[in-house]
Amino acid sequence: MIDEPAAVSYAPPSLSPSGGRRLEGQKQERSRAATPSAKRAWRAPALLIALSAVPIAAGAVRLVGMAGAAEITPENARFLADPLPAVLHIVSVSVWCLLGAFQFSPDIRRRSPGWHRGAGRLLVPLGLVAALSGLWLTRSYPPVDNDGPLLHGMRLVVGSAMALFICLGLVAILRRDIAGHRAWMVRGYALALGAGTQVLTHLPWVLFGGIQGELSRALAMGAGWAINVAAAEWIIRSRSR
Repeated sequence: MIDEPAAVSYAPPSLSPSGGRRLEGQKQERSRAATPSAKRAWRAPALLIALSAVPIAAGAVRLVGMAGAAEITPENARFLADPLPAVLHIVSVSVWCLLGAFQFSPDIRRRSPGWHRGAGRLLVPLGLVAALSGLWLTRSYPPVDNDGPLLHGMRLVVGSAMALFICLGLVAILRRDIAGHRAWMVRGYALALGAGTQVLTHLPWVLFGGIQGELSRALAMGAGWAINVAAAEWIIRSRSR
């Protein structure tokens, strides 16, 4: 007769006090590492949204004023006479600035690549509408006080450049040129966000009435675009290192 083997019992190894402390410490380290990463994910979008807040709010006020205008005034006459380009520009550039801000977060791109691609498919047509409607506004609306030929020319150049940059960004991504796509889209976004920086560059122009005029107005506007273009090029070069 063959003796039956004795039953073998198994008990999972228990953690020693030191092993438990090590495991707990690892969990805490992962938690601490995740917190700064989450903060970094929202830092760039928050700054960009804050910069665009004033022009977006001004655009919203303009839309409400156009919808509820009881009488025509010198301030709203050009918008009421032809509201379509203004409505297209305000809506498209507002969504472009808000949604585009989240494209600047590497953490969001890495964690949600599908969201990044989906937002990009929406941003390309929105950006083109914003740029082309801006050109439409420049060509069709009569200039207001202190808007001279120099500023008129700047707006035409900026609107055309923004549309070109977005098209080049689209061509780059279709060719799977990720770096080129990002560079062109950053440049296009920087031009669209010029209105936010121009709030700051206009402060001396607003505070010191003696310097107000067509030239100083054009310089304040141009400074806003120039600062954003310089910042865009810095971002592009820092990413390529």
